[in-house]
Amino acid sequence: MKQIIQTTNAPGAIGPYSQAVKANGFLFTSGQIPMDPATGDLVGDDVEAQTHQVMKNLQAVLAAGGTDFSAVVKTGIFLKSMDDFAVVNRVYAEWMGGECFPARSTVEVSRLPKDVLVEIDMCACASE
Repeated sequence: MKQIIQTTNAPGAIGPYSQAVKANGFLFTSGQIPMDPATGDLVGDDVEAQTHQVMKNLQAVLAAGGTDFSAVVKTGIFLKSMDDFAVVNRVYAEWMGGECFPARSTVEVSRLPKDVLVEIDMCACASE
């Protein structure tokens, strides 16, 4: 059985998808971009500011699903430019904390929604 997760503390879906879906003990988030949930405006002109907003949005979605960064088992990071890898890595590590990081893929893509510089999705353990 699956449960749709939705919160006003993160940007609403801009297409036919959910912010997250909880199923079989896991929470699968949709990709988050650096959008302010209150205004719908993009946040930040550089990848550092944008990554902070993405992580803030993911934190809100995870919380709505009853979990947090410590339970994340897999992350996908999509970058407009691999030249931003080091900066995104640093910001990501600040938010994830600890030494037990999840598995992760990072790829450069030709374009992201609303022409942002970074998008991140996650899969976390979550109680039913």
